[in-house]
Amino acid sequence: MSRGRRKIAVIGAGNVGATCAFVLAQKKLGDIVMLDIYEGFAKGKALDMSQDGQVLNYDGNITGTANYEDIADSDVVVVTSGFPRQPGMSREDLIGKNAEIIKQVGEGIKQYAPNSIVIMVTNPLDLMTYHMWKVTGFPKERIIGQAGVLDSARMTHFVAKEVGCNEEDVQAMVLGGHGDTMVPLPRYTTCGGIPITQLLDEETIDAISKRTAGGGGEIVKLLERGSAFYAPGSAAAIMAESVLNDRKRLIPASAYLDGEYGLKDIFIGVPIILGANGTEKIIQLELTEEELSSLQGSANFYKSQLTDILGY
Repeated sequence: MSRGRRKIAVIGAGNVGATCAFVLAQKKLGDIVMLDIYEGFAKGKALDMSQDGQVLNYDGNITGTANYEDIADSDVVVVTSGFPRQPGMSREDLIGKNAEIIKQVGEGIKQYAPNSIVIMVTNPLDLMTYHMWKVTGFPKERIIGQAGVLDSARMTHFVAKEVGCNEEDVQAMVLGGHGDTMVPLPRYTTCGGIPITQLLDEETIDAISKRTAGGGGEIVKLLERGSAFYAPGSAAAIMAESVLNDRKRLIPASAYLDGEYGLKDIFIGVPIILGANGTEKIIQLELTEEELSSLQGSANFYKSQLTDILGY
């Protein structure tokens, strides 16, 4: 982490990137630069946010650019650029479209922010996180995919509504890939420390798990144009905060596995400790055979796509 005023780059100034930047500004974490291929788009949103400085009591700088030189020496880079999902489109449909974008972004980060920690948001999340790792050549600990924070937040919302409790008292755990194969873990999901398996019946829990897995698609269908951005952007900002302030949050995120959970050479959602060095520890939960099988199945689904489509 650099000394003095900290710097955060957000690549992609669309809804997700702009939401992330706005939350980062409210948290007063440092100077923010938004980069987008449409320079006016990034500059316009940056100026709009900057004019909110008095209201938010924010004393950092928010700038917009299309030039990678301007992300130089960033401590954290959040990558949101890419095509969003459209109705009827799966996250996996985006692979070819977004792989080339991430290649260009990764090369820019490698050149101008070689010491940064990268938080990936671009879908298909787990594949693009692996792709970014390969393009940059960064140590695996410094590339983390934002998935589990969002998926767990969605599950938390659904659980709180069913139990009738405050969302603050719910801790949800969702592992696996950020897609239809994700693995919600009811045994590790609690309300005030009480497992939801003691508070809700199996049918309700199954319905919550299914709605969590399809959470993004549900929003895409409702919006008709575009996809979710408030929760994804905020979740990425929370991860950036954990790195910048070395908070060592225990959160689910897409991290590189090298034997953990019986998986190797794959980025997939698992519980991690996220701090100033990026992924500082991977937590290995005691899973049932069924839970482990689901996690490995999710990972192998993406592993086959890494080989068949991206050629890794």
